[in-house]
Amino acid sequence: MSLSIDQVRWVAHLARLELTDDEAATFTRDLTAIVDYVNQLQSVNTDNVEPLAHAVELTNVFRADEPAESLPVDQALANAPRREGDFYAVPAVLD
Repeated sequence: MSLSIDQVRWVAHLARLELTDDEAATFTRDLTAIVDYVNQLQSVNTDNVEPLAHAVELTNVFRADEPAESLPVDQALANAPRREGDFYAVPAVLD
Protein backbone atom coordinates (compact mmCIF):
# COMPACT_ATOMS: atom_id res chain seq x y z
CA MET A 1 0.00 0.00 0.00
CA SER A 2 1.46 3.31 -1.02
CA LEU A 3 0.66 6.44 0.96
CA SER A 4 0.23 9.68 -0.89
CA ILE A 5 2.06 12.83 0.07
CA ASP A 6 -1.33 14.39 0.87
CA GLN A 7 -2.04 11.64 3.40
CA VAL A 8 1.33 12.24 5.05
CA ARG A 9 0.71 15.99 5.16
CA TRP A 10 -2.70 15.31 6.76
CA VAL A 11 -1.11 13.12 9.45
CA ALA A 12 1.48 15.85 10.04
CA HIS A 13 -1.33 18.40 10.32
CA LEU A 14 -3.11 16.24 12.92
CA ALA A 15 0.17 15.99 14.86
CA ARG A 16 0.63 19.77 14.60
CA LEU A 17 3.84 19.35 12.58
CA GLU A 18 5.02 21.55 9.77
CA LEU A 19 6.91 19.65 7.08
CA THR A 20 9.09 20.96 4.30
CA ASP A 21 8.65 19.41 0.86
CA ASP A 22 11.80 17.32 1.37
CA GLU A 23 10.59 16.10 4.77
CA ALA A 24 7.17 15.24 3.37
CA ALA A 25 8.78 13.18 0.60
CA THR A 26 11.06 11.40 3.07
CA PHE A 27 8.22 10.65 5.50
CA THR A 28 6.00 9.46 2.66
CA ARG A 29 8.63 6.89 1.69
CA ASP A 30 9.32 5.89 5.33
CA LEU A 31 5.67 5.62 6.38
CA THR A 32 4.84 3.61 3.26
CA ALA A 33 7.58 1.14 4.22
CA ILE A 34 6.16 0.87 7.75
CA VAL A 35 2.61 0.29 6.52
CA ASP A 36 3.87 -2.31 4.04
CA TYR A 37 5.70 -4.13 6.85
CA VAL A 38 2.56 -4.14 9.04
CA ASN A 39 0.60 -5.56 6.08
CA GLN A 40 3.24 -8.26 5.74
CA LEU A 41 2.85 -9.13 9.44
CA GLN A 42 -0.91 -9.40 9.00
CA SER A 43 -0.41 -12.23 6.50
CA VAL A 44 1.24 -14.46 9.13
CA ASN A 45 -0.95 -17.39 10.20
CA THR A 46 -1.60 -17.07 13.95
CA ASP A 47 -4.54 -19.48 14.20
CA ASN A 48 -2.90 -21.86 16.69
CA VAL A 49 -1.02 -19.22 18.67
CA GLU A 50 -2.38 -18.30 22.06
CA PRO A 51 -2.48 -14.60 22.92
CA LEU A 52 0.38 -13.42 25.10
CA ALA A 53 0.44 -10.77 27.76
CA HIS A 54 4.23 -10.78 27.62
CA ALA A 55 6.70 -12.24 25.14
CA VAL A 56 8.79 -13.87 27.87
CA GLU A 57 7.49 -15.98 30.76
CA LEU A 58 8.02 -13.78 33.82
CA THR A 59 6.45 -13.67 37.21
CA ASN A 60 6.70 -10.63 39.46
CA VAL A 61 10.17 -9.33 38.74
CA PHE A 62 9.66 -6.32 41.01
CA ARG A 63 11.54 -5.83 44.23
CA ALA A 64 9.75 -6.28 47.52
CA ASP A 65 7.64 -3.29 48.49
CA GLU A 66 9.12 -2.52 51.87
CA PRO A 67 9.27 0.81 53.71
CA ALA A 68 12.64 2.53 53.50
CA GLU A 69 14.16 5.85 54.48
CA SER A 70 13.38 8.76 52.17
CA LEU A 71 16.07 10.90 50.60
CA PRO A 72 17.09 13.99 52.54
CA VAL A 73 15.33 17.10 51.16
CA ASP A 74 18.56 18.65 49.85
CA GLN A 75 19.45 15.49 47.95
CA ALA A 76 15.92 15.06 46.57
CA LEU A 77 15.87 18.65 45.28
CA ALA A 78 19.49 18.73 44.10
CA ASN A 79 18.52 18.76 40.40
CA ALA A 80 15.48 21.01 40.70
CA PRO A 81 15.62 23.86 38.16
CA ARG A 82 14.05 26.19 40.76
CA ARG A 83 13.34 25.69 44.39
CA GLU A 84 11.48 27.57 47.09
CA GLY A 85 12.49 26.37 50.52
CA ASP A 86 11.90 22.63 50.69
CA PHE A 87 9.72 22.51 47.55
CA TYR A 88 10.03 22.50 43.76
CA ALA A 89 9.15 25.91 42.31
CA VAL A 90 6.92 25.56 39.26
CA PRO A 91 5.06 28.13 37.16
CA ALA A 92 1.44 28.71 38.15
CA VAL A 93 -1.08 27.03 35.85
CA LEU A 94 -4.18 28.62 37.35
CA ASP A 95 -4.93 32.29 37.87
